[in-house]
Amino acid sequence: MANRLQQSNSPYLRQHADNPVDWQEWGDEAFAQARDRDVPILLSVGYAACHWCHVMAHETFEDAELAAQMNAGFVCVKVDREERPDIDSIYMAATVAMTGQGGWPMTCFLTPDGDPFYCGTYFPPRSRHGQPGFAELLDAVYGTWTTRRDEVDVAAGKITAHLRASTQTLPEGPQLDVQLLADATTAVLADEDEGHAGFGRAPKFPPSALLEGLIRAHEYRGDEAPLHAATRALHAMARGGIYDQLAGGFARYAVDEKWVVPHFEKMLYDNALLLRAYAHHARSTGDDLSLRVTDETVAFLDEYLWTGRGYASSLDADTEGVEGLTYVWRREELDQILGDDAAWAAGLFTVTETGTFEHGSSTLQLLRDPDDVARYESVRARLSAVRAQRPQPDRDDKVVTAWNAFAITALAEGGATLGRPAWLDRAAQVASELLDVHLVDGDLRRSSLDGVAGAPLGVLEDYAALTTALITLHAVTGDAKWRTASLAILDRAIDVFADPDEAGAWFDAHPGGLLLRPRDPVDGATPAGASLMAEALVAATAVADVDAQQRYADLADATLARAGIILAKAPRSAGHWLAVAQAYVAGPVQVAVAHAPDSDGELAEQLRRRVPGGVLVIAGEPDSAPLLADRGPVPTGGRLRDAAYVCRGRVCDLPVTTVEAAQI
Repeated sequence: MANRLQQSNSPYLRQHADNPVDWQEWGDEAFAQARDRDVPILLSVGYAACHWCHVMAHETFEDAELAAQMNAGFVCVKVDREERPDIDSIYMAATVAMTGQGGWPMTCFLTPDGDPFYCGTYFPPRSRHGQPGFAELLDAVYGTWTTRRDEVDVAAGKITAHLRASTQTLPEGPQLDVQLLADATTAVLADEDEGHAGFGRAPKFPPSALLEGLIRAHEYRGDEAPLHAATRALHAMARGGIYDQLAGGFARYAVDEKWVVPHFEKMLYDNALLLRAYAHHARSTGDDLSLRVTDETVAFLDEYLWTGRGYASSLDADTEGVEGLTYVWRREELDQILGDDAAWAAGLFTVTETGTFEHGSSTLQLLRDPDDVARYESVRARLSAVRAQRPQPDRDDKVVTAWNAFAITALAEGGATLGRPAWLDRAAQVASELLDVHLVDGDLRRSSLDGVAGAPLGVLEDYAALTTALITLHAVTGDAKWRTASLAILDRAIDVFADPDEAGAWFDAHPGGLLLRPRDPVDGATPAGASLMAEALVAATAVADVDAQQRYADLADATLARAGIILAKAPRSAGHWLAVAQAYVAGPVQVAVAHAPDSDGELAEQLRRRVPGGVLVIAGEPDSAPLLADRGPVPTGGRLRDAAYVCRGRVCDLPVTTVEAAQI
């Protein structure tokens, strides 16, 4: 008998609809039942692509005896962390505070008022290797709840007080200037793994936003060191097992320092953010490997994540319960499939007799370029054909606003600067879907499924990321509808998420309904909502009417003033802040290109290929956009020619008619 999750808009929650656990979605009804029954809430948080979530589901939530124990003593609530990042943020902070670490599945026990009093992550069904089993844990928690309620109340009160204290606003830190950015960059480079590229040690996550910040550091300051570090990381990931050498697309992270063994789930957010970094690197340096990976990543998005209504959230880590089943190879398989080409392919892709993964299997790496391209393409095609016949990982078809917005920005920037017009068409298609489905009565919804918007409201990252995406689309297409929609969404975000008592401080979620209102200004696997808001505000100053420009500029100033302390104290956790700040401190720079009546658009196209990241090039007829007001083409050689006006803040240079003359 199915529980109450079968009608959920979340594919992850639907995965649990047939559990014998009486799961409910987060909401007032669940908490009311907990109060009426005088039992705790058992909160389980995960996501569809999570390997250990599947393990715990199979071992524990499908076990009738354990399910009966859960149902008898608790009100059981399931949450998709991708659909409700606000809930996940609060209780992950509690889990880290209690245990020193976090992860998914996350398991928390709450009072009927939502206060956490015991948290952890994965628990085996029975005691194992010194770890308590879930059955024993349920007994202990319920026993404490019924016999020592005062201890529960004290513990819950302390952790809630800690959580409230941790959501205080960041103080204004050191002044955001060229020296601070240089020092932050130097500190990041000191953490580079010089042997294997990237930053820090295993597990290694793709430092997507940080790479964008390092590329911009080179573009704005001419420093070669950050570009070299970014190049090493981009190349190492592209050649490692974390990258799918047959179909494109990046896994969520590598479990080792050398990028060999991935955690096999593929997330939209990783691939969209990495697409932006690789496209920027390819455009800025002409790097062939980055250009190839850019093209292949777009192909992966369209082949494997496109739903017809936007991009799906993820591909699962497991196939039929086995990690990597779809992707890994044994040496003897190559012999069977490739014949005389097997030894050559094994050497090229680092498929060994003992294996680089588990049970004698290997992930595919491409540590060097093939010496025979035709042979390489033939091998790749034959392996791909065999792999297509294997069982495939499940896909979470949930369309998340922010992650699709990341894809829009990357596709629009890459399409405009690398000469890929089809990418612009796809970016516009995704944007139209989000505005048609996710924008409901002026508010964004977090996600949709099969063209139906889910109930959870969007969070700050959704509003901010979509604002930037739509402004980017407006800049590269000239279509005013994207500008109009972007500023309406930005204005709503300011009304909802801005802290009324602290200029430049932002909440991550709508008010009400939760234990507290979360906010975390630190960049993680995705940029912080606040750093995304800084980017949106800086971009908005380039496209807004004069009356609104100052409001956005003042908010951008106040928001970035709070970034100084993160950049000074934890620059590796401030990658997107670093990227936005590079463009901000340099001006911010905007370029208006006024078209002549017979314009071919070539000047604007050339400028887009040349300008540093974060610089918007707005092109069109005079007065067709605020930045083009009172700016027109100039007469040269007896005719009007397109003219570029390079502006820093409110100060613009004299118009020029060639890329070489533009001082950027």
